[in-house]
Amino acid sequence: MPEHHILPSINAFLNTLSTVLLLGGWMSIKPTKNEARHRKFMVAAMISSGLFLTFYVLNRVIVGGFTRYEGEGIWRPIYFLILGTHTPLAMIILPASFVALWHAYKRNFTAHVKVTRWLLPVWLYVSVTGVIIYVMLYAL
Repeated sequence: MPEHHILPSINAFLNTLSTVLLLGGWMSIKPTKNEARHRKFMVAAMISSGLFLTFYVLNRVIVGGFTRYEGEGIWRPIYFLILGTHTPLAMIILPASFVALWHAYKRNFTAHVKVTRWLLPVWLYVSVTGVIIYVMLYAL
């Protein structure tokens, strides 16, 4: 893999880490109601995703523009379908996660759950599809 692909590789790792942390946070609160463990997992997921966003922007500045998908055949429409859902959903995660964090901080758990009920599956989808996009761009 060329050296200039180190940031996308780091981002794929951070997306994978975010997925694991999100699932750990959900498993901590849903069946066991362990708020302290849930909080740790979710703060770690926010940090992981924040690092992802930082490295993503840094990569765009260094590389300039976006990476062109070179795949052909059936993989091409699959890639663009994934990218076309991933990108707009990714853009709502940051503000929605801060809303969820704010409600949790204020201990307004009714509002927190209203946001996180849809935010968790969206965030998981974006994290997983981010890794799939990486694999399609750099590994296939």
